[in-house]
Amino acid sequence: MKITGSSVLPARREDIELTTAAGLTLVGELALPADRDPVATMICLHPLPTHGGMMDSHVFRKASYRLPALADIAVLRFNTRGTESVRGRSEGEFDRAEGERFDVAAAIEYAEFTELPNVWMVGWSFGTDLTLMYGLEPDVAGAILLSPPLRFSRPEHLEAWAADGRPLTALVPELDDYLRPVEARERFAAVPQAEVIAVDGAKHLWVGDTERVLDEIVSRLNPQAQVPLPREWDGPMERADSSAYADRTTAVFRDQPR
Repeated sequence: MKITGSSVLPARREDIELTTAAGLTLVGELALPADRDPVATMICLHPLPTHGGMMDSHVFRKASYRLPALADIAVLRFNTRGTESVRGRSEGEFDRAEGERFDVAAAIEYAEFTELPNVWMVGWSFGTDLTLMYGLEPDVAGAILLSPPLRFSRPEHLEAWAADGRPLTALVPELDDYLRPVEARERFAAVPQAEVIAVDGAKHLWVGDTERVLDEIVSRLNPQAQVPLPREWDGPMERADSSAYADRTTAVFRDQPR
């Protein structure tokens, strides 16, 4: 059967709760391969919650649907403080990338406590700023940035990644609303190991380009997996209802014209 946007492949899926240092409860989900241990883990940091971003933003939702089965990757998604999705609302309020440092720490600590392997941060839009600002923790192997706006992060955060040397990949849409490839290469030149990949024809929200994004993620987290990922699945498959998010796919950065 062809794998479509609503295809849900087999996995062990568990609703989880993360607890921050200040005692806030954040809601999330962990998806693991159905019948084996994962070889890598992606912690998803979602787009701006004030403009529709959440743990179910479509790239991360589809990653949880597919990557445990297709690439042996564990997918940990959660709502940062004050963010709501079908899974529920995390406690607290949006804090413009300040208090969210404790949300990122709680996710990394959860991965460490549950002994998830080869942990990578995968941030998207606002989540890329959180990754750059707070992702350099001992248990993190590297990071992937999707549509990085470099809106909240500052030069000193790029300098910290440069000094640390851990792998950093930025996927930059050709038609991004905020930061396009030429400027992205200039900004990320401060990080010698950073790989900036321009994606022709893509836009900030990656609508229509999910497969390319997932392929790039898998090639770094599990180089032994088949890439491009299979587009068909010979086995049990469920269909997800994404109608709850029909009005939340084009809002991110609506107030930030290029």
